[in-house]
Amino acid sequence: MTYATASSTVKLSRPASSGLFANLGAALARRRLYSRTLYELRQLTDRELADLGISRLSLTDVAREAAYGK
Repeated sequence: MTYATASSTVKLSRPASSGLFANLGAALARRRLYSRTLYELRQLTDRELADLGISRLSLTDVAREAAYGK
């Protein structure tokens, strides 16, 4: 027994707000990167941070630069 199916492609126009959702997704991804980077940096010991040349006071600055650039 053979089955035949027909399919058609419907091209949907993009809503005007699709750029908004793309920007929101990118912003959320950057925020997740910032949070994850800050979490991982906070897990390091003072000795490990000193080896990297990072003080504990500058962890937020380092995480912000990693996620959002300068």
